[in-house]
Amino acid sequence: MNLPVSDEACCPQGDTESVGQGLLQRAFARENLQQAWKRVKANKGAAGVDGLNIDQTAQHLLTEWAEIRQQLLSGVYRPSPVRRVVIPKPDGGERELGIPTVTDRLIQQALLQVLQPLLDPTFSEHSYGFRPGRNAHGAILAAQHYVSSGRQIVVDVDLEKFFDRVDHDILIDRLSKRIAEQPVIWLVRAYLDAGTMKDGVVEKRRCGAPQGGPLSPLLANVLLDEVDRELERRGHCFVRYADDANVYVRSQKAGERVMALLRGLYEKLHLSVNESKSAVASAFGRKFLGYEFWSRRGEVRRAVSYKAQKQFKQRVRQLTRRNCGRSMQRVVDDLRQYLLGWKAYFSLSQTPKVLRLLEEWIRHRLRAIQLKQWKRGTTAFTKLQALGANRDDAQRAVGNTRRWWRTSCLGLNRVLNLAWFDRLGLPRLS
Repeated sequence: MNLPVSDEACCPQGDTESVGQGLLQRAFARENLQQAWKRVKANKGAAGVDGLNIDQTAQHLLTEWAEIRQQLLSGVYRPSPVRRVVIPKPDGGERELGIPTVTDRLIQQALLQVLQPLLDPTFSEHSYGFRPGRNAHGAILAAQHYVSSGRQIVVDVDLEKFFDRVDHDILIDRLSKRIAEQPVIWLVRAYLDAGTMKDGVVEKRRCGAPQGGPLSPLLANVLLDEVDRELERRGHCFVRYADDANVYVRSQKAGERVMALLRGLYEKLHLSVNESKSAVASAFGRKFLGYEFWSRRGEVRRAVSYKAQKQFKQRVRQLTRRNCGRSMQRVVDDLRQYLLGWKAYFSLSQTPKVLRLLEEWIRHRLRAIQLKQWKRGTTAFTKLQALGANRDDAQRAVGNTRRWWRTSCLGLNRVLNLAWFDRLGLPRLS
């Protein structure tokens, strides 16, 4: 998409309206916008309240961007409200997302690319969420280091509906202390005040930074950095990833004192601790970002948490339903993308036995699908013998009609083995 975004075309040099708007000028310059558009397009995503998808928005902006850019630079642009979407959580709850229009996602992304280099160096080194060069793996390794050093009590704090309870006034105050340019503050405030559309009605609120917009994670770090700095000042060892914070101490009493401190710090920000999910407990067996720690011969190791394994199996069951009417190759292709992503995230796991058991369980399910697809006993018998099964194993397999799960482990692992699944392109976890 070629946007008419050159400074000369849209805002001539010397224009008094552009004075003092250096950050906005940089944000909406052609090169930065083109990078932002690539990000928005790569992230895909649904349409907002205007109903325009990415391709439709590209056509719309070809004729309308010059006017939108002028409104942005002059401070009169008003973002559209976000579209409210509720998605189920794996644990049975619900999470509210706010989906901005594609145009507003482009504007937010362009602004993010300018603000991030300015704001990120001011954040605590203990913050790992949604920052360039930092990720969940870094947070997990830092947490493991603290536990290994003898801090085996964790103050695990979970904030209750954090993104829904971000106070706009407090956030803007903290942002104003870091960004001097008022036009940027006004634009960020406009996005916070845009509201949410629900059942055709726009709801305006004084709090909340809807998840789904590119700016929300950066603004969350701006707000929560105040808590990080206070913990640093007191010399605590901690790790924060977005609104999940773990502080590692040496005793239960110390943990209780830190928990009381955090409740007070969050209360000043008008945030609440989720008491049902927060605790002062042993660091071993406590889930953090999908991982948990365990000790073997005095060495602290990383493991895939039980909850993460349960969610993994739920997703694999969905992808490998035996009544899906797909070929085995199609099933494996659909499964492949999920397994590669899961493997990349849990590559830090130090429990190879768990990964091997999950692999075996997946192959067990796929063998059951294959047997059902062969259906008739004579077909299955012929196929199995062609693959190298001996006569007895083939007969036992075809004799258990419609008992696909049990039949799939009657010696068939020697025929439908690792090499057979490798041929289909099934990734290995271990």
